[in-house]
Amino acid sequence: MMKHAVLCAAGALSLLASTAFADDRYQSRPPVIVSPDLTAPWVMQLGGGNVQPVVYPRPMARRAADPRMEQQANPQVRQIVQPRGLFARPAVQQVAMARPQYPAVRGQIDPQFLPQIVDYQTKEKPGSIVIDTNNRFLYLVMDDGKARRYGVGVGKPGFEWAGAHTVTRKQEWPDWTPPAEMISREAAKGHYLPAHMEGGEGNPLGARAMYLGSTLYRIHGTNAPWTIGNAVSSGCIRLRNEDVIDLYNRVKVGTRVTVM
Repeated sequence: MMKHAVLCAAGALSLLASTAFADDRYQSRPPVIVSPDLTAPWVMQLGGGNVQPVVYPRPMARRAADPRMEQQANPQVRQIVQPRGLFARPAVQQVAMARPQYPAVRGQIDPQFLPQIVDYQTKEKPGSIVIDTNNRFLYLVMDDGKARRYGVGVGKPGFEWAGAHTVTRKQEWPDWTPPAEMISREAAKGHYLPAHMEGGEGNPLGARAMYLGSTLYRIHGTNAPWTIGNAVSSGCIRLRNEDVIDLYNRVKVGTRVTVM
């Protein structure tokens, strides 16, 4: 009887000790982490016996472990990880990167678009304006078969127009109220225009504007001089700010403007 009691007591103490050790071991249980890598060995087992588990190489150096350091050491090389499926091994390929080709410095302009006196035969009277949209020139007609020629930016495809109007108003540092159709058109492309913009250096109409009759078109300056010589506007004729100031000082209200 005594022996049986001793054995029971020993068993109870052993059970309590093992419970205590277990509680000590798992006081803060580690989180269960499921690998997001679809090529992890435990996932590979799902593919059957013919699937070879992935062997993860040990990084030889910190640079090999961190591709960003390799990129910094050799900016002409970029690592591309090929797409991988459930049972495909990742493939890393090094591709030589070409140096980016930067456009010409903004602000440069083709010399032919700078103001100059040229021979020009026309039936228009001296003081009138003729705009050749195909060749991107504006001519201020002078006496003796001469004209002062300026380079201009014109309407982009779909916004070309031709006709004869007169300058009905002139404004220095004009404000800008985009037409409702322009606001809707640009909003459809994800560009949101202001309802109104005060005149100034940031205003797209530039330093001067000459309004053509009752139309929405103007001859105006631009804060993007590198667009001169191109078809970029919504129909207006744009000049460099320094050129539109020069033209503005030579043109009067009532001047005839022919666009062709």
